[in-house]
This record gives sequence, C-alpha cells and structure tokens, in this order.
Amino acid sequence: MDRPNRSAAAPAQTTILGISAFYHDSAACLVRDGAIVAAAQEERFSRRKHDASFPKQAIEACLRAGGVAPGDLHCVAFYEKPFVKFDRLLHSYLACAPAGLRSFLKAMPVWIREKIWIKDLIRKELHYPGPILFPEHHESHAASAFFPSPFPEAAFLTVDGVGEWTTTSFGVGRGNRVAIRGELRFPHSLGLLYSAFTYYTGFKVNSGEYKLMGLAPYGEPAYRELILRELVTLQPDGSFWLNPRYFGYVSGLRMINRRFERLFGGPPRAPESPLTRRDMDLARSIQEVAEEILSRMARHVRRQTGLPKLCLAGGVALNCVANGRLLREGQFDDLWIQPAAGDAGGALGAALLAWHHYLGQPRQADGVRDTQQGSYLGPAFDADDILQFLTRHHLAFTRLTDAEIPARVADLIAAEKVVGWFTHRMEFGPRALGARSILGDARSPRMQELMNLKIKFRESFRPFAPCVLLERAGEYFTLDRPSPYMLLVASVRDTQRRPLSAEERQRFGLDRLLTVRSTIPAVTHVDYSARVQTVAPDAHPLFHRLLQAFAQRHGCPVLINTSFNVRGEPIVCTPDDAYRCFMRTNMDYLLLGNFLLEKTAQQPLDKDLAWLRQFDLD
Repeated sequence: MDRPNRSAAAPAQTTILGISAFYHDSAACLVRDGAIVAAAQEERFSRRKHDASFPKQAIEACLRAGGVAPGDLHCVAFYEKPFVKFDRLLHSYLACAPAGLRSFLKAMPVWIREKIWIKDLIRKELHYPGPILFPEHHESHAASAFFPSPFPEAAFLTVDGVGEWTTTSFGVGRGNRVAIRGELRFPHSLGLLYSAFTYYTGFKVNSGEYKLMGLAPYGEPAYRELILRELVTLQPDGSFWLNPRYFGYVSGLRMINRRFERLFGGPPRAPESPLTRRDMDLARSIQEVAEEILSRMARHVRRQTGLPKLCLAGGVALNCVANGRLLREGQFDDLWIQPAAGDAGGALGAALLAWHHYLGQPRQADGVRDTQQGSYLGPAFDADDILQFLTRHHLAFTRLTDAEIPARVADLIAAEKVVGWFTHRMEFGPRALGARSILGDARSPRMQELMNLKIKFRESFRPFAPCVLLERAGEYFTLDRPSPYMLLVASVRDTQRRPLSAEERQRFGLDRLLTVRSTIPAVTHVDYSARVQTVAPDAHPLFHRLLQAFAQRHGCPVLINTSFNVRGEPIVCTPDDAYRCFMRTNMDYLLLGNFLLEKTAQQPLDKDLAWLRQFDLD
C-alpha cells in the first residue's frame, strides 16, 4: 500500500470499494468517508457456497446500498497482490517438480487467463478508470481487525491458510495506521494444518473446519503428542515448523500424503460415513494443538507489543473455542474479532486501508463501540418489497405490526415451533446474528436433534449456538463481556447445569449427544460449552425485543439461533431464498419482515428431487 501523500487528499464524500476474490468467499465492501456503508459475500447472490468468482453481484449490491455508480468511486482496493501470490505458486511448484505437474497444468491457465490480470478485470467489469490499490493479504486482514475495533490502539494477530507468502502476522494498530512487526511464511501454516485434519476426518476443506471444532469435545486428545512430535515443531513464542514429509498441499494435489495416513492408522474417513472414535480423538487432538499454538502466539504478541488489547482476523480467528481460551487465559484485557474474519473480510480491510493509509485520513475510536454495525451490512428488503413477493406468488400470510411480532413469535417458539426469521439487513460474515436466522427453544431436549436432522439436514453431533439478552448473559454463561458476533465460547454456569447419573457420565462419543445437561440443553454442548451471541438493543432492536418477550412470557432469555440455510447452501439473502428454504424443510413458521407465514397454510412446492437428493431425502 502506498504511503499517504498530498496528492491523495480525500475530497468530500469519498467512496472506496474493497474487493476480495478468487480464493474463498469472494466479497465486496463499500466505505464512505471512513464509514462502512455495505458489505456482502458473492455466495449469497449466486447461491454457490463459498463462491470464489469475481464478486460482481456483491459489488452491485454494495454500490446500490451506497447510491453510487462505479464512476463515483474515488478508488478500488483489491485485498492482496496477485503477482506476488502467483510468484509463490510458481516457486512452490518448481520446488516440488516433477510432483504436482497435474495441479500445475490445471491451475496455471486460470491464473494466466484471469487471476493475475485482476486490474484489467476490475476495469472491464465496472467500467471504472480510476486508481486501483493492492495491499498485501495479511495487511488487509490486519486492517479488518483493527480499524473497525473500538480500540484507539491495540495489537493484532492474523492467522489463516496462506496469503501471498504470509500465513501468520502480528503487529500494532495505532490511530490510523497498522504496522506488521513479524510473520510466519508458507508452507508453515496453522490454517493449512487444521484443514489437513478436516480433510482426513472426512469433512470438506474450507467449510468443514467448523464441524471438526464441534466434533472435538466428543473425543480425547489421544494424538496430541504424536502431532507435536511428528508434524509440528513448536517453539515457545508460537512459531512452528511443519514437517513437509507428511503433507501434499505444497504441490497442490492433496492436503496430506500416504505417510500422514500411515502415521494415523489408515486412509481418510469417507465423507458421510459413520464417525469413529479415531475421528473424534483426532478432532480433539488437533483442536488442542491449535489452541496451544494460538496461546503461545498471543503471549509472544503481548510481550513484543506491550499492549493490553488484541484484535484478531484470518480464517483461524473463526475458531471460537480457541478465542474463548485466549480470553480465559487473561493475556489480554480484551479481544475484538472481525466477524468476517476470513477472506471475505479482506475486502473490508482493503477499503479501510485505502481510506487511512493511502488517503491518510484520521480514525476515531471511543474505546467502547466498534464500527461494524453489528455486522448487519448486507441488503435489506422493506415491507413493499416483501408484499410484492407474497402477492406475486399468491402466498398466505398474516401481517403483524412491529409491536405484535415479539410476543407472537415468542409464543410460537415456546410451543416448540421452529421459526425462520428474516428481518433487518443481511449479516456480513459466516454467522447468522438475528437477521437471517432459524430460531428455536433452547429449553427443549428434542430441539437439537430435530433442527439438525429435519431442518438443517446436517450431522446430528453439531451443536447449536445460543443468543441471549446481553443484560442477562451472566446468569447462564461464564461470560463477563459482550459477544455480539458469536465468536467466543463460554461455559454454561453451574447453576444452570443438571446433575448427571452414573450411567450418563459413562456414555462415550455420540452416545453423549442427547443427554440433558442443563436448563438450556439444546445449546449446551457435551463439554458444557456454548458459542454465545449476546444481543443488545441498539444494533437490531426487534431481535432484542423478541428475546425480551420470550424472557418475560416464558422465563428464559435464551433462544437457539442458527443460520437460515441448509447444509451445502449459503445463508438466504432474498425473500424468495427464504421462502424456498422454509418450504423445503420442516420449519413451522416464517417471518418475512412484518409478514408471518404458517407452513400448513401454504401450497406445497413441486418436489425438487435434485435439491433433495443431496440430503438423501428423496
């Protein structure tokens, strides 16, 4: 990123477009005068999960939200340096030659035809003639972590798979600057190490890491020492070296090789096959290793910077179990984690870098509130939009006032009805935060299994997250601060736990799944942990009023909050997306803005065999 200069002084109403593309979760972000106007991932519009193509529809949505045309932009910032990344790929392939030839022949035409010419592609797609900036990948992550945070100054730590060459960086954010002080470089990557085990346990790389984290509490750390002895040489400062003898990702063909398989006793688990004790123990082992590495890194960052606040970004920052451990260990007084911590957030970081570094504009931070707006940065649909959709398709509905919604929906949830909740602006990032959510009763012992198997069509072991009134979170969870972005794991308090019988305590593996452990069993994981979202009244008032109504009418300030989608599909974006998902699943009700739809009042959709087949339901 260029240093600020006088010629780059910002005029009034400066708009900057940030873009991330071509690796994982392409996205766009629009910043006006340093404020985030809009941000969205391409997958929400294309309906292709983790869509990595050029984010044309996300860009259009952001420009529309800002009321600007491409010609009105002051500059465009792409989240990394394509030629440097291309250089790393070439060096890696040459270092492994002749291994990786098939991967090389597959990857190079795409790079030569499109990816390294991103500047030309941006000009062509946007008809945009102005400046285009290319910060470094981890610089964009650092900016996305620090600039929206509430802290005037803080340390930052960014950890992911790989950018151009960097896999981990740390440094200092102060005022309107971020400065990287140290880094780890490819192929030594915590993100790629965790993804190797994601692949080995039968989950999909770049999306199954959440599953691996959720599976970990079912197992024991039986392989922890083997990993640290054979795969990872870990130093006290958190730096590490990965043994290349066991991995295949450098040549691009597979995450692991035959030596890895022999080390852990056989081939990878076949996707969708039954989970074994080995899979659970591997998940627990790599989770503990990842937590230990991050803990050592954090201690090193605190020693090197001397700063009491830490900002996190990069895909590994989405490991909310590790984040919870960092908080409990108390190495930092406070953490702030970018809600779109992966590559999507790079678009946001690149745009803010352009504003603060390239244009040299100041930054205001009050130490209390972040500028992420609850991460409600995507498109919204008003009552007229939704009514037009409903009447066009002749759908049955009841129209509610804002005042009627909380009590009506609270009573439905208390009756063990599952409700699709489509309100406000769509979330930016992988978590549903009460705008595109499926809601259920956390007190119900049957709700986790019902929602996993009949609504989400996903593995039964996966835990659901609770949303809770901020002012009452401490009654239920060992959490002493806000967690608005569902990025911290805390324990369910002893006062909410249920004593287990001797037989229940002896259960192992998935047999532990349906044990009622607390007053909120549907969101209590087998180790009594929960991925908590605290809900305050400012960012999304209607969602807060719903939780208040549930607490007042039914005695509990906690609900299940899971993303409004099914496995294999992105979170819904439009009323049409929401209705299709509602009708294809066993949800009971759908709230579209102020309009409540009951499943039994709807005409069935034609059976969509192609869609259903992926869930073995046809």
